[in-house]
Amino acid sequence: MSSPCKRREMDLMKLMMSDYKVDMVNDGMQEFYVEFHGPKESPYQGGVWRVRVELPDAYPYKSPSIGFVNKIYHPNVDEMSGSVCLDVINQTWSPMFDLVNVFEVFLPQLLLYPNPSDPLNGEAAALMMRDRPNYDQRVKEYCEKYAKPEHIGAVSEEKSSSDEELSDEEYDSGDEKMVAGTPDP
Repeated sequence: MSSPCKRREMDLMKLMMSDYKVDMVNDGMQEFYVEFHGPKESPYQGGVWRVRVELPDAYPYKSPSIGFVNKIYHPNVDEMSGSVCLDVINQTWSPMFDLVNVFEVFLPQLLLYPNPSDPLNGEAAALMMRDRPNYDQRVKEYCEKYAKPEHIGAVSEEKSSSDEELSDEEYDSGDEKMVAGTPDP
């Protein structure tokens, strides 16, 4: 492979030909979204996530930036930003890896074998260590609430129209007398 640009094109084409739904951002090949399905025989089975991928200029020598767009309950994924804590992507990336590895090996392994000792979501890590059946149930609830195929389109529209998200509790506990569009005091 003579240049990072050609490698980027080849890896992206390989990913698209591997039956992953890929949505490009603008015309460049540096930012795109991939539809990712939870691994079978796991609490994530049946879940569908929109994963944002950003390739640095030095790809494949530098790792891609990976983040879940719709919510996922996992010790190694930040619940608010969707950032992923995965050594193979963050520290031990090699140009021998490609985008198909990320979606066929690395992310499924992350979901199948969470590492609660290196959490981005402390609550999920604590629950997993304390009460695994309850943790698995919470994962399934998040899958039902945030990770169905119909949620993927809604998530992309929400993210583009709003920089700030409220949790369900914050949204539901809002003051009934507030009028939309009025400034905060």
